[in-house]
Order: sequence, then structure tokens, then C-alpha cells
Amino acid sequence: MPLSDTAIRKIKPTGKPRKVADEKGLFLLVTPPGGKLWRMKYRFAGKEKLISFGAYPDVPLVRARAKRDEARKLLADGVDPADNRKAQKAAKMDRAANSFEVIAREWFEARKPNWAPSHSTRLIKRLENDVFPWIGGRPIAEITAPEVLAVMRRIEGRGTLDTAHRAHQDCGQVFRYAVATGRAERDPTGDLRGALPTATGGHFASITDPASVGELLRAIDGFKGTFIVQCALKLAPMLFVRPGELRQARWQEFDLDKAEWKYLVTKTKTEHFVPLASQAVAILRELHALSGHTEFVFPGARSNGRAMSDAAVNAALRRMDYDTRTEITGHGFRAMARTILHEVLDIAPEVIEHQLAHKVPDALGSAYNRTKFLPAREAMMQQWADYLDKLKAGAEVIQLHGHAA
Repeated sequence: MPLSDTAIRKIKPTGKPRKVADEKGLFLLVTPPGGKLWRMKYRFAGKEKLISFGAYPDVPLVRARAKRDEARKLLADGVDPADNRKAQKAAKMDRAANSFEVIAREWFEARKPNWAPSHSTRLIKRLENDVFPWIGGRPIAEITAPEVLAVMRRIEGRGTLDTAHRAHQDCGQVFRYAVATGRAERDPTGDLRGALPTATGGHFASITDPASVGELLRAIDGFKGTFIVQCALKLAPMLFVRPGELRQARWQEFDLDKAEWKYLVTKTKTEHFVPLASQAVAILRELHALSGHTEFVFPGARSNGRAMSDAAVNAALRRMDYDTRTEITGHGFRAMARTILHEVLDIAPEVIEHQLAHKVPDALGSAYNRTKFLPAREAMMQQWADYLDKLKAGAEVIQLHGHAA
């Protein structure tokens, strides 16, 4: 039976906390000292959660029910009321509930658990320093493309074009979140494609901090896409071959009993040998049950007669909220392995370079020998896979030393 003010006033405390239900998830938590605290029980993303609405009589019954109804409306729009409240508190001023800053912080809190700390720290600082001061207080549904462009131009004017592009990407994700949760009609950043000069590229983005590598590996384990793409994501850091060579791998090139993969390197037109760690063999055996009847280890989603798309791994990384321009790409796993193998695991550079299939002239003038350092490379690949397991478990983080620190 729903509560009334009269009934609430008559509630007496007992020796332990107890709940007195109202309706639609709202209840009073009556504490032993006599406090009467409004709480609402709800479920979000399959988990039972609680949110507080203050204490009676400071928050009367009619106001508690209004707060409950506001929370239920957010839930109907696919928004966690607790995340929404946290975002509003972080905004540090009384802004409208649908302002760009509040929704951006809400989006940030919802996505943050899946990001590396380094990424989330840079992202929120970029928004706080370069975006919120200009459009943070504006209702998100009213923000126009020219307003967003003015923000980007201001960043570009400082000579930080890369940051302007990243801020453009960040804003787009916030707008699309607002559309998905019913607070905006469209994403205006799509109208700005080509408005900024193209940022000149350098080396492929990569993660070389061991702790951040562990977070990435855990994110890969939690990837919600297809099993084939997840296997490619798991093998990419473990084998650190070129992305095209991984996605076009053919079953006929593998001998899983001997734990080896031999293929022709398209870039150098030379045969390459990849020793397979026991972890890699286990992944490939499991995958073989699914795609072993096809030519390709990683067949395309639409046709078993073609290899997986060259954009599949990078698209998966973006789905995991990794920026493939500034954080990690499929090609960046090579730099990750090269750096950590040398700077953390103290593997000899020439062993690493041969495993990367790089041309490394020696005293005899040979540029690349697929069998050179083979015993050392076999040991290195198993050591590397074991080390990745430790990073993923959070059991081993060693700081980089030397020139890469």
C-alpha cells in the first residue's frame, strides 16, 4: 500500500534498519536512531542498484515521488540515474540537466571503466580545457555545427591541430550518446567532416606502458563482437606480425602440432617463421573448430571465400573506445612488442628485429634469414605470451627503463 504523510510520521525506529515500501521502487530506510531516508531500488544493465533522494521531512513524500519519476524517465531513455547525478555534480554549477557538459560527463562515467587510465585522463582534461568553457553550458539539443567548429578553430589556432581533431571526435561521441538516450535529435559534428585541415601522420599509434597494455588485454577479453575478430585481437599483440599478414593468414601455413606458422612476407617477398607460444596454439585450435573448413583463419563476415576486412581490427579497437589515431592500431602491436621486449624483458634487439621480419644486415651481408636466432626467438615468443598473461592479470608491471622510459 502506498505511503502517506500520516503513515510516515507514525513510523517508529527499531533496533535495526528497516525498509518501508511506497511504490515503483521508492521506499523509506528507517535507521535505528530514527532517520527516515528516501531510497529507490532499480535495475540497470542487469544489475540491481540504489539511488538516494534525501531525508524525510526535508524531502516530503510528494518531492520524493517526483524524484523517483525523474529517475524512471532517465531509465526509460537508457540512462543510469546514478551516472546522471554524478555527471551533474561534477559540472560544479547549476546547469540544465541536458547541457553538453552534464551529458558529456555522464557519457564519460559510463565508458570510463573500459578505458585505460591514461586515455580517460587525457580525454576528460581535453573536454574540460578546450570544450566545456565554450559550449558546456548549452543545451545539447540546441548546439549547432558552427558552434562546434568555433571550438575546434580555437584549438587549431593554438597550433595543436591533432588535439582539435581529437576534440572533434570526442564531441561526436557525446552527441551520438545524447541521440541514443533521447536528449538530442542528431549529431552536428558529422557536418564538419573536412572542415579542419588533415593532421599529418607519424608513426602508428601504440601503447607501450605495461600497465596500460594489461588494461587493453582485459578489454580484448571483454570484447562483445564476433569470436573471429576477438581471436584476431588476442593474437595481434601475441604474434605482432603486420596486420595484413595476420588477417590473410591461411590454415595451410600453420602446423599447430609443431607450434609454427610459415608464410611469405608480402613487403619483403621473403619467407617468415613465427614460433607459436602455447597460448597462441590454444586460441588457434579453438578457432579451427569454427573456420578450419575455410581457406582463411579469419574469414570475412559475409563470405568464407575472402579474408576478414582490413579495417576489422581497428574498428574493434574503436568499439572498445580506443582512439586508433592516438592510442593503438593493429600495426601498433608491433611497436608495443618491440619496445617492451627490449626495454622490460631485455631481449636482444637483433632477435626482436628478426622476429619482426625486418631487414637486419649482418657481417656476412645477409639482410634477413628466417631461421636465424630461431631457438632464441622460440623462447622469446613463449616468454612474451607468458608476460602478457601476467599483465592481463595485473600481476606484473615493470616500468620501462633506458631511453624509452
